[in-house]
Amino acid sequence: MVSDPAESIEPTTPSGRVRGESATADSLWSTRRRALTIGLILNVTIVASEALAVGTILPIVAGDLGGIDLYGWVFSGFFLGSLLGIVVAGIVIDRGSLVRPFVAGIGLFSLGLLIGGLAPSMAVLVAGRVIQGFGAGAIPAVAYVSIGRAMPEPLRPRMFATLSTAWILPGVIGPVAASAVAALLHWRLVFLGLLPFIAVAAWLTLPAIRAVAPTPPQDEPAARAAAARHRSVLPLAAVLVVGSGLIVAGLSRLGPAPLLEIAAGAMIGIPAFARLTPRGTIVAATGLPAAILLRGFLTFAFFSADAYVPLAIQDWRGDSALLSGLAYMAATLTWTGGSWVNAHRIQQLGPGRFLRAGFVVLLCGIVAFMAIFVRGVPTWLAVPLWGVAGFGMGLAYATPSLIVLREAPSADQGAATAALQLSDVLGSSLGTGIGGALIVLGSPAGRTGVEGLLATFVLAAGIALAGLLITRRLGPRVAAGRPPEAVAPKTEPAPA
Repeated sequence: MVSDPAESIEPTTPSGRVRGESATADSLWSTRRRALTIGLILNVTIVASEALAVGTILPIVAGDLGGIDLYGWVFSGFFLGSLLGIVVAGIVIDRGSLVRPFVAGIGLFSLGLLIGGLAPSMAVLVAGRVIQGFGAGAIPAVAYVSIGRAMPEPLRPRMFATLSTAWILPGVIGPVAASAVAALLHWRLVFLGLLPFIAVAAWLTLPAIRAVAPTPPQDEPAARAAAARHRSVLPLAAVLVVGSGLIVAGLSRLGPAPLLEIAAGAMIGIPAFARLTPRGTIVAATGLPAAILLRGFLTFAFFSADAYVPLAIQDWRGDSALLSGLAYMAATLTWTGGSWVNAHRIQQLGPGRFLRAGFVVLLCGIVAFMAIFVRGVPTWLAVPLWGVAGFGMGLAYATPSLIVLREAPSADQGAATAALQLSDVLGSSLGTGIGGALIVLGSPAGRTGVEGLLATFVLAAGIALAGLLITRRLGPRVAAGRPPEAVAPKTEPAPA
């Protein structure tokens, strides 16, 4: 944990350790970093528990409330709400505060859980998920900037791997516990039961967040430019949310009018995304822009399939929610394992190799999982096969974050990490939304059909393949992981 803004200019050794500091002290668990490390782990654990639990029990929820046509919107609503939360948090962070976006994020996340737990219909559940997503969008932005400001570069891969490890306990216990609670008591308790834990985690984390160094002061021209950028960001984010929503809504019901919705959504959403991210992101310009775009391809490919793993297991194959939970558990454990491989080897092998390897393994996992759509294939194979996809995500997921923290100037870390999260959440939102639309189209009379499910996994595989091809756009310096100052000065990300 850092309480002195001058820490970033203390003399360091080549390994990133402050001179005179022992190897033990220069760790995630040193006295000045321990509170922040524990706080971030607690909050990731809560978010992970919620995400895995909701995904596991959603087929039960949909059966109780009805509205299979809104199944995908339970995920997409959350992600679209996160888009606005990420942007607002990035603005507030760049103005110097980490506390306000953290407190607001926790509060809205809790409110969304409360609404979801009391929802009388799928439409109200979707509304609660939008509010919950708005709050959740602030939490990763605060976490990323906290890591960037409070930890030297050699510790950052370890911190991201540690945060991935925080998914292990929820991954092992959460899906199984959620399916048991839904079966023996009621699914509503899965939402409402997390509220006391969120309150405790927030109370323990807030002092550590407050102690992180504020944004470094900017000169007057830079401050004016940042203020002008902030004034335009929120309306653009709202336009992006509307555009994404139109695309997903149009895909959910094909016909002349919906096709106009899709076209309108693309026409307003694509320019908004281009202006909210560093110049060249939309076309995968070499370096930082390509890394930001690749995060979106990664989350689209994984979550467009991951959200519907329980439907494939429970509705198509007629197996239990417990097996769905085990599949999620396997992906969580292997994601964590891949993250630790990344943390220990990325400085030697470079980000490019890890992104390429991650996309390859993810593609193999998605394609292999499609075998369970064949009735003669044992359903239990879903567990190890989805674990392969999780390992691919572990290899690749943190890599764009590390690139952004290294490439973006300190004064623009809020905007750069917000752009990364926008790409992340937009990929997840479009992936789950378009996947849900395909399932609705292939599911006549409200029943889950194999055609829609299979089309969703084929789409996920295609996006993973496209992401693999785009990894060439990282460029040799960024792909090799060489520091920017070793080749050329950093260039600040700027809106198009």
